[in-house]
Amino acid sequence: MTDRDADATAAPDARADGGTAPANAPEPELYDDLSGQVALVTGANRGIGRAIASDLAELGATVYAGVRSVAYDLPDEFERVLLDVSQEGDVQEALNRIGESEDGLDVLVNNAAVGHFGEPLHEERTAHIDHTVSVNLRGPMLLCKYAIPPLLTTETPRIVNVSSGMGALGEGQSGGSPAYRVSKTGLNGLTRYLHGEYADEGLIANSVCPGWVHTEMGGAEAPRTPERGAETPTWLARFRSGPGGRFWRDREVIDW
Repeated sequence: MTDRDADATAAPDARADGGTAPANAPEPELYDDLSGQVALVTGANRGIGRAIASDLAELGATVYAGVRSVAYDLPDEFERVLLDVSQEGDVQEALNRIGESEDGLDVLVNNAAVGHFGEPLHEERTAHIDHTVSVNLRGPMLLCKYAIPPLLTTETPRIVNVSSGMGALGEGQSGGSPAYRVSKTGLNGLTRYLHGEYADEGLIANSVCPGWVHTEMGGAEAPRTPERGAETPTWLARFRSGPGGRFWRDREVIDW
């Protein structure tokens, strides 16, 4: 078995071919410049999260980088926020800090994740189940709970949930890693809920599979770079208008 506790979602992905679009999605209108906008990216110290944060900063956004330790080295253009997404107090403090400095929050990227891979459910340690669900599903729910009020004060609020093809219900759910798989299925369910509950108030919420990415979680055999894995999450964070409540890979809608 392999245990990986990483601040990025980049696990081996069952949907190697990128999936198929179950329905045509309307073309989004994109922001070319994010100057004056504020983004919070969790798990931003390495891997996909760091690449997303860098992309958004290059587009002009003020980027709050959620990290679990002051020891992590971050680019000067990031605003460091100490944030363990499994701790409600950390989540509240992070959003309070942003609220004290900014007029609102335009983008939330729920990227932080952990993975314990290998065993089937009857062999998986209960501590691994608790840890995985706490970080990968409960964490994003808490972030959304406290981020939605400042998000809804902005012109086009966006939430991007970094998910995985391993959570797709259309895939053969076998090969172990039950807590990781189910946590990502739940994250997709959260995306659908956010769309159903808040789309009429302007929120654009989407899930994205970044593919199998060469990170601490994804492993050395993964074919994609973190920069490649960050492309579609960054693209979704640029939506000025466009479809929400969908699951994407490589800028195409894929099946849940």
